[in-house]
Amino acid sequence: MGPREFYESIESTQERAIELARAGAPEGTRVVAGSQHRGRGRADHRWWSPPGAGVYLSIVLGAPPAPRTLLSLAVGTQLRATLRSNTGLAAWIKWPNDLLIVDGSSPSRKLSGILIDEVSSPSLGRAEVVGIGVNVRSATADVPTELRDRITSIEDWVRPPPSLEQVEGWTVDAATRAGARLRSVDESRKLLAECRSSLYGVGRPVRVDGVAVGRLETVGEEGELVVVSNGERVAIRVGDAEVQ
Repeated sequence: MGPREFYESIESTQERAIELARAGAPEGTRVVAGSQHRGRGRADHRWWSPPGAGVYLSIVLGAPPAPRTLLSLAVGTQLRATLRSNTGLAAWIKWPNDLLIVDGSSPSRKLSGILIDEVSSPSLGRAEVVGIGVNVRSATADVPTELRDRITSIEDWVRPPPSLEQVEGWTVDAATRAGARLRSVDESRKLLAECRSSLYGVGRPVRVDGVAVGRLETVGEEGELVVVSNGERVAIRVGDAEVQ
């Protein structure tokens, strides 16, 4: 495990970890916060980060020989497996960077989100800064109105919930394991198979960035989303997917 910086409150763990990576921080260096003022999600979306409700961290990894989208999916897949083995909670992978809980009686809700920035590093060459947020405790009264039907927490499904310290350890372990597995051809193939088997929305219509693109089929070899449109397979490499 690399060095750990902890802040009761910070603007963004991701921005601080990017600074450390550019300064030559070793692999495994992580920045953890009790809360964030400007937690950043993918595509500059804001990650709601109230104190005491979740794990908010960013970790520096050496860039594996894999596209960034595949790394995001690999981290999500490994985190899914880790949470399931420790809590029994079964999450689904939402392409390209979320973990969802789907119970059939309500819309899918986000449990965790992953953000990856690639930067130059004097010690690692190329570094991937992996930001991960995991909702651990319920904070219903404080949830912004626009998020109340879109997010969930471990505590909503597991009682008593694990501690923030436990979830932090599981999250760090999942990220480092995902990076290590992507450096092995065999393990990388296994990770991709695990991702495909837990991909949310297979066979259902999907929109990307608000545009209908076809029916979701699978994830490709490089982490791209594969859909079927008018009988043809189409690969989508960037965008925000929404299963209908």
